[in-house]
Amino acid sequence: QVHLVESGGGLVQPGGSLRLSCATSGMILSENVMGWYRQAPGKQRELVAAMTRGGRTNYTDSVKGRFAISRDNAKKTWYLQMNNLKPEDTGRYYCKAVHYSGGFYWGTGTQVTVSS
Repeated sequence: QVHLVESGGGLVQPGGSLRLSCATSGMILSENVMGWYRQAPGKQRELVAAMTRGGRTNYTDSVKGRFAISRDNAKKTWYLQMNNLKPEDTGRYYCKAVHYSGGFYWGTGTQVTVSS
C-alpha cells in the first residue's frame, strides 16, 4: 500500500526558508513522476514543482530560482527546498506521485505560512 506523508511546513517570515519532505512507503521513487502542489485559501490547487522519473525538473514561473525539488531514492523521500519565501507562497503544500502505470497518490499536505 502506498503512503505519502508531507512534513516541514510552518510559519516563516518573508525572506526565510523551509524544506518540505514527502516521505513515501510502498513505492519506488524512480517509477514515479513527482509533483509538489500548493493550495492557497480560496484558490485552486496549483503545481509548483515537478520531477520526472529521469530526474528532470520543472517549476512554475513564480518560484523559479527560489524553490528546488529533489529526491533521495535510498530514503524514499522527496524534498522541496524553498528559499526567499514570500507571503504569496502561503498555502497548504501537497506531494503527488504518478506511477508509470497510471496510478496516482496524494499526501495530506503540510501548511506553509509566510508572514511577518
